[in-house]
Amino acid sequence: MVNERKTEIKVGLTTIISLAVFIWIMAWAKNFLVTTNDVVITIYFENVSGLEVDDDVTVRGLRIGFVKDISLDRNIIIVKISVNSNLDLRKDAEFWLVTVDLMGDKKIEIYPGNSNDKLDLSLIHTGRFQPDLSAMMETIGAMKDDLFSIVDDIKISLRAINGYLTDEKIKTDFKTTLSNLHSLTAKLDVMLTENKENIAKITENTSVLSEEARTFFDQNKENLSSSIANLNSVLAKSDSLVDKFNYFANETKKGKNNLGKILYDDSLMISLSESMARLKDISKILLEQLQKDGVKVDASIW
Repeated sequence: MVNERKTEIKVGLTTIISLAVFIWIMAWAKNFLVTTNDVVITIYFENVSGLEVDDDVTVRGLRIGFVKDISLDRNIIIVKISVNSNLDLRKDAEFWLVTVDLMGDKKIEIYPGNSNDKLDLSLIHTGRFQPDLSAMMETIGAMKDDLFSIVDDIKISLRAINGYLTDEKIKTDFKTTLSNLHSLTAKLDVMLTENKENIAKITENTSVLSEEARTFFDQNKENLSSSIANLNSVLAKSDSLVDKFNYFANETKKGKNNLGKILYDDSLMISLSESMARLKDISKILLEQLQKDGVKVDASIW
């Protein structure tokens, strides 16, 4: 009887322990472990590309948490992850959605950052997406029409180039151009060879001339400065003379000086015209008297 009782106790304990281990394993596999050492970080992504709840969260490949929740808020995907509170995350931490294998499994990789300030867990942080093969194929599929258009353009260009290269006239002209270029290069080489000494002499003379010019300017620096100063003085006086001439011309045009009065005073011109008319009449009378009996003078002498 006692042995049966002991057997039952052993079986019961074994069953309880086995059930506890099974529950613990299932909770661990489904991330149902209850612990006060985890913190929740909220991240938003534009595209999660197949990320699911319970997917791993790692730092440098080491699993430190799991995806706790995924929701859609105003066309933005909000992902909440649960990570160990001992993880030291800085303000410049980065959260990357990456592909684990060729099957397309996903995880979130965290780069803790190097900032002096700690990460504010109350904020929603920006997640980054690392395109995988499926995303790349999707992008290529969206660009299919553009790629076909580019290929067609390349074909057209290649046909045009092929037609250009197979044109006999163009080939002949191209060969002639190369031949002329070769001939010109040979003649230029001969000319340079034949005039090598002359070119060297010209170069030497140029150097000597430059040196002599520098010496001349150094020796006559003061004289040149004085000449420039005198020239500036002459130019200044010329400017003054021009100003005076312009003033005289303006005064003349306005009739404020004698020349202006003569040229622009209408009354003076009328008087001069009348005087010239009278003088003309007197000359005419004197001429007529001289041609007849002489000049007749009526005068009383006291």
